[in-house]
Amino acid sequence: MNNALRTIYFTLLFSLALPLSSVAQEQEKISIVDDEECGCELVFIDGIQTIERDGLFGFKLEDGTVIVEPVYRHVGQFKGGFCIVYNDRMRCGIINRAGREVVASEYDEMTLPSEGMIRVRKGDLWGYFDTTGKQIIDFQYRAASDFCEGLAVVNSDIDSTEVLYGFINKENEFVIPARFQYAMTFSEGFAVVKSYDRFGMIDRKGKEVIPCKYMALSSMMDGRCFAFDAESELAAMFDKKAKRLTDFKYNEIQYYSEGLYVVRAGNHITFLDQKGHEQFGMYEEVSGFFDGYSMVKRDGKFGIINRKGKTILPIEYDNSGWRAMEYIFSENLAMVEKNGHYGFVNKRGEVVIPLIYESAQHCTEGLIPVQKDGMWGFIDKEGNTVCPFLFTAASYFTWGRAEVVFNNVTYKINPQGQCVKNCKTYPDFIKFNFKK
Repeated sequence: MNNALRTIYFTLLFSLALPLSSVAQEQEKISIVDDEECGCELVFIDGIQTIERDGLFGFKLEDGTVIVEPVYRHVGQFKGGFCIVYNDRMRCGIINRAGREVVASEYDEMTLPSEGMIRVRKGDLWGYFDTTGKQIIDFQYRAASDFCEGLAVVNSDIDSTEVLYGFINKENEFVIPARFQYAMTFSEGFAVVKSYDRFGMIDRKGKEVIPCKYMALSSMMDGRCFAFDAESELAAMFDKKAKRLTDFKYNEIQYYSEGLYVVRAGNHITFLDQKGHEQFGMYEEVSGFFDGYSMVKRDGKFGIINRKGKTILPIEYDNSGWRAMEYIFSENLAMVEKNGHYGFVNKRGEVVIPLIYESAQHCTEGLIPVQKDGMWGFIDKEGNTVCPFLFTAASYFTWGRAEVVFNNVTYKINPQGQCVKNCKTYPDFIKFNFKK
């Protein structure tokens, strides 16, 4: 197997096992509080913040109420109301938002709840707890997955040399017997399995809907999957009924966004719709669609197309550097670069801020950091100078904060131009002036 194909193979097996649909992930509520006592910023995620004392960690709420005293050597982040914590011996457990240990800190490894089940490893074996802390399935599997669509992948030792994989339900019953060399969790009612060194797909009854004859196979993504032919080493698209929708012609399946699959054929990249039809022509690179727009590259130049394939921004910009494919819309403005100068266009492709700056960052909080004559300042969305060019560096605003550097000292400011961190030496003469 050549290196390029090996990359594709692992991308399909592991990356595409994750949900790559355009469904937005649940957004965490993030707020920042300036703590005068420590002179630092406290980041609260979903209302909870980590605290530290003598090298140990706990948690408190935004109003200062301590819900967990600093007793843990290491802590994770709360997600879905639960957090993984580690004691002095690096044994892990799970606490809830009330600070109660749902699963005691005495295990080797565990994952956050998935479909109400917590996967826990003790020694070499895995078992499952529910979110009340009750052990539902004893420690008995040498490999186990989280529950997805009501089933989990586990292995079963057939003999001393052979281990096979199957699917159990939450009652620890083998719904699909352990008969596969490898298996991935269910996605959209189907699971990728491996038999005799070839991959196929089964339904929830264990019936083979795509035969195990392919060298690699992706999970279902919005009703479509991609299989790599063993002879040609190229991929084709299939639907849920195992109907092949394209020829075997694609070298790589890159990702999926807004109903379109980004694929590579030879040295060119294009978009596939749900019917397997190629859309909008061939490109050297694409960013994929976000909010209806995609950056594209052709003949070394960059432009923007919309979801209908219409060229919004002519493919004539340079967009140099590692950020090349990130020059996409933020607050309805996209950064563009030509001949070493930066400006911004709107969603009609009109230049609304001239290409006169040496560098720039994204527009956030209605403000844009830009560089001129080697120094950084801020402009608004109409191109008016809000803050003079006085900084040697400036970032865009994240969570209502931006970093700026003045006289080799780093400060943080808010969108009103007020210093909020390390402010003792922040110059009083630096003001934000907004056009009324």
